[in-house]
Amino acid sequence: MPQDPMDFEWSYWIEWGRERILWLLAGHLLVSQVSRLLVEKYKPWCLMVYGMAACWLLLGIKGFAVILLHATISFAVAQFQLSLLTWLCSLVLLSTLRIPAVEEVKRKWYDTENEYYLLLFTVSVRCLFCTSFSLEYCWHGPARKSSHSFLWMLAYVFYYPMFHNGPLMNFDDFSKQMRRQEAFSLKTNLGVLIVGIIRIFFWWCLAELMIHFMYIHALYSSAPPLEAASYWALGGLALAQVLFFYVKYLVLYGVPALLLQMDGLKPPALPCCVSLMHSFTKMWR
Repeated sequence: MPQDPMDFEWSYWIEWGRERILWLLAGHLLVSQVSRLLVEKYKPWCLMVYGMAACWLLLGIKGFAVILLHATISFAVAQFQLSLLTWLCSLVLLSTLRIPAVEEVKRKWYDTENEYYLLLFTVSVRCLFCTSFSLEYCWHGPARKSSHSFLWMLAYVFYYPMFHNGPLMNFDDFSKQMRRQEAFSLKTNLGVLIVGIIRIFFWWCLAELMIHFMYIHALYSSAPPLEAASYWALGGLALAQVLFFYVKYLVLYGVPALLLQMDGLKPPALPCCVSLMHSFTKMWR
């Protein structure tokens, strides 16, 4: 049965995942486990180098240069230790993504629109990470200069599991957990990985069933069925929409969350089930 093609986000990330991103995440997992086993002290820098190489491979040298430039500008502005200036810098950097002349130049770097959109999504999410680092630097940078260096910023910005689409983890949590050295058990980690893969596979199958049989997004894109539907049917469609949104992000955030666990970090909580919520505040966070 053909799938509902109207959910761009799901189709986009699943396509990229199958082509390259899942393989690069597997490479990150390998580098992470080897570095934890052999050179725990240098794990952040091994993962930073891997993240930079993965960025270069997917986005090309120009895409890599854009992200590095944004990080450098954010770090330079953070030296003034003014939160307002940091926010203004972040807004200006984000606004450059919508300048038509700049958009045209970036589009010419790639053969397809999908590659350009990958750069766009990645730079947007990286901007949030740069903002987090810069704000932490403004609040207590001088007291902890060694942990708020440009090198640590790069380790944070180029950490690959959260690179393209999140989830978000603030710099303070990332650096504290990444610097913490714990007893490493390959057997325990293997068990966590297998259980995690089974859970994510179940969520992925459920999302695929929903997108192949429910056609929620196709119905929303066509006015006549919506005009003919009763209020109860419209309510059911709205519930189905947010339930699919929930299951979708269990997959899209579940994969990086599993890799964070494998790296010895505590991942941000996965989305709450929308059927148990009375407010959407937590959903958007």
